[in-house]
Amino acid sequence: MARTAIFAALALATLLLSCSVTACGLAADHPNVLLIMTDDQGYGDVRSHGNPAIDTPVMDALARSGARFERFFVSPVCAPTRASLLTGRYNLRTGTHGVTRGRENMRSEEVTIAEILKAAGYATGIFGKWHNGRHYPMHPNGQGFDEFVGFCAGHWNNYFSTGLEHNGRPIKTEGYIADVLTDRAIGFIEKHKAGPFFCYVPLNTPHSPWQVPDRYWDKYKQRGLPDKTACAYAMCENIDENLGRLLAKLDELHLADNTIVLFLTDNGPNSDRYNGGMKGRKGSVNEGGVRVPLFVRWPGKIKPGTKVTQIAQHIDLLPTLVELCGVPMLKNKRLPLPLDGKSLAPLLLGKSVEWPDRMLFTFRSRGGRPSSSLGAVRTQRYRAVRGGAKRPWELYDMVADPGQKKNIARQYPQLTARLGKAFEKSFREVTAGGFKPLPIPIGHAERRRVVLPGHEAFLQPAPGQGISYVGRSGWANDWITHWTSTKSFPRWQVDVVRGGRYEITLMYVCPQSQLGSTVRVTIAGRSLTAKITKAHDPKPLPSPDRIARGEVYEKLWAPLKLGIVELPKGRTTLDVKALSIAAERVMDLKEVHVRRVE
Repeated sequence: MARTAIFAALALATLLLSCSVTACGLAADHPNVLLIMTDDQGYGDVRSHGNPAIDTPVMDALARSGARFERFFVSPVCAPTRASLLTGRYNLRTGTHGVTRGRENMRSEEVTIAEILKAAGYATGIFGKWHNGRHYPMHPNGQGFDEFVGFCAGHWNNYFSTGLEHNGRPIKTEGYIADVLTDRAIGFIEKHKAGPFFCYVPLNTPHSPWQVPDRYWDKYKQRGLPDKTACAYAMCENIDENLGRLLAKLDELHLADNTIVLFLTDNGPNSDRYNGGMKGRKGSVNEGGVRVPLFVRWPGKIKPGTKVTQIAQHIDLLPTLVELCGVPMLKNKRLPLPLDGKSLAPLLLGKSVEWPDRMLFTFRSRGGRPSSSLGAVRTQRYRAVRGGAKRPWELYDMVADPGQKKNIARQYPQLTARLGKAFEKSFREVTAGGFKPLPIPIGHAERRRVVLPGHEAFLQPAPGQGISYVGRSGWANDWITHWTSTKSFPRWQVDVVRGGRYEITLMYVCPQSQLGSTVRVTIAGRSLTAKITKAHDPKPLPSPDRIARGEVYEKLWAPLKLGIVELPKGRTTLDVKALSIAAERVMDLKEVHVRRVE
C-alpha cells in the first residue's frame, strides 16, 4: 500500500509539473493582450495630436513607445465600431446597424476575438461598455468572455457609485465609474498574471452624461473652455491616469514585455471641439467622424516611434491580433463567413512587404435600408462621401485637402463613379443577411432571469399614438410613457429556447392620482392580468451633471408581479395591454422581467 501510494504521488507530481510547464509554455509563446477603447473621445482629444488645451501624458508616451497609426478609421457611432472590432467584419454583416432599440445587437453566431483567444487557452475579461446585445448569448459571457463587469447598453445614467453588472448579476460600486472599471481590470490582470490573458477595457467616458470628479473639472474650467469641452477634456485626463495605472500594473508584475497594448477610441468627438482640422464629428461619415487614435505597444517586437502611414480600420484588429498572438482562427459557428479585415502585423513589426492600396468602407445605415444609407469610401489618397442615397457622391483629395474644403467629383468623374460602384457592391454584400429584428432569448440555463427593456419594445400602433418613449428615439435606459390609449401597447419579439414555467413581473411607476388601471400580459397565447393598486412615484435619483443631459434620469422602479405561466418552446411575442385606464394614463413601464421557475 505504501509503495502504491508513493507511485501515485510521483504520478501526480509528474502530471502537475507537466501541466505547469504547458501553462508556462503557453504564456511564453502567446503574448497577453490589453485592449483599451474609449467612448466618444475624438482624434483631437490627445495632446500629441496637436491639441495644447488637453493633458494626456500617458497616451502621448504610449504612442512614442510603440506604433502610432496616422490614418486609422472606425465607424461613425458606438455599437457598429464594437461589432467590427470584435469580429473583423463590417458591422452590417453582423446584424448591428444602430445604437438602440435592439439595433445594436450582434448575431450570436459571430465569432469574436475573445472566442478565438479563449479557444487558444487565454483567460478573457471585459470591463466597461459592451453595447452589442444585453441578452444571452449575445451578452459578453455568450461571446467568449469569462469575466464581465460593466453594462451592455449604449450609455449609463450615473458615473458615481453606480450599479453595474458582473456576469449577469447586479452589483453596487463605489467611486467614479472609469476608476472602478480600471480597478476590476487590474484585478483580472493580477489574477491571470501567469497568462496568457485578453483584457478588454472599453471605458464609457467621455460619453455623456457629463459627469467627472471635481479636480479634473476645475482644472479645465480654469482654462476658460466651453463647458462641454472642459468636461470632455477632464474625462479624457481621468482616462489617461487610468491608462497609466494599467501600464504600471504590467510593469509591477513584469508583464510589459510580453503584453501587446492597444489604445483606440470608437468614433469622432461627441461635441464641437478641436479635431485636427477635420470635417465632421461623431455620427458623420466624413474624416472627422471616423478617424481616431490607435497606439500599439509591444516591447522588443514593435520599434518605438513607429509611424504607420498606410490606412487601416477597426476590421483589421482581429486578424492582426490572431497573427501576433500566434493562435488559430476559428470558423463561424454556423456559416463560413469571410473576414473583411487584413492583418497589420507586417506594418507593426517593420517587415518589408508589398502593401497595395485598398478601399475601406464606412456604413451608416438605419435598418440596412439603401434609402437611408450614408456612406464613404477611403483610399490612401481619396475620400468619397455620400450624404444620402439620393445625393451625389462627393470626392476629396485627403493629401492636398485634409479638411475636405473642395469637392473634386466633377474634376474626376471616372474615379468618383468607380468608388461609388465599389461602395454599392460592398453594401449589397454586407447586407445580404438582412436586418430582421433579433428576438430576445428566454430560458437559457445561463440566464434564469431575462429583462425586456422598455426601449427595446415595438410600440403599437406607433410611437406617439397613445404611447411613446421618453425620448424621441427610445435611447438606452429609456422607458414607456404617455400611455393613454387601450389600443396602444408595447410588444417584444421573444424566443423561448426552453419550455417551462416562467414568472412575469412589470417594473413600473404610477402616481396616486393615476391608480386603478388594469393591465394584461400575453405571451404564447397565455395571459396574466393585474390591477395597479399601489402608488409608486419617486423623484429621479440625484445626478451630478456638469451640463444638462439629453439622456433620461435614473429612477427606482416598483415591481408588479402578475404570476406564473407555462410557456412552450418557440418564437412568439410578449404584449402588455391596458384593459382599462382609470385616469389620464396607465403607468410608466421600465421593464418586463421573465424569470424561469424550476
